[in-house]
Amino acid sequence: MVVEALLDRYRRGKRFSIVAVAEGACSLAQVKGKKKGDKSDHDEMTSSSRLVREIEERTHLEARVTVLGHLQRGGTPTAHDRLLASRLGTTCAELIDKDIYNVMVAIQGDACVPVPLKDVAGKLRTVPPDHAWVRSAVRLGTCLGANLGLR
Repeated sequence: MVVEALLDRYRRGKRFSIVAVAEGACSLAQVKGKKKGDKSDHDEMTSSSRLVREIEERTHLEARVTVLGHLQRGGTPTAHDRLLASRLGTTCAELIDKDIYNVMVAIQGDACVPVPLKDVAGKLRTVPPDHAWVRSAVRLGTCLGANLGLR
């Protein structure tokens, strides 16, 4: 499906595509060969490199790997990033000072608020298919892995 989507975009004049692969994604063969707890950046890069080679072989288009975690760790924080981290951190310290534990700190509106871990841990939050972000992505030609029927 990925190869078909890439070729379709190319035929429609789109000269670039971005394929996002989940961190830790690997082939079934890799899963069978791994021991429990085995994980390294090298394994992820190897999986990504294999995927890139396969995409290039099937599409005859150039493909490149960027490990987003490496990019994120290497980027310079913006003023917004620094202020957000400071707000979240000071709120955490205030909660500890008040003996409030087993919570995460969330931004709701303009406020930093404690949210009990039991309310968020292990729960899946999805973006509805009619959400503005999804509609924008579809309008830009982003393939989300399924035809959502949105325009």
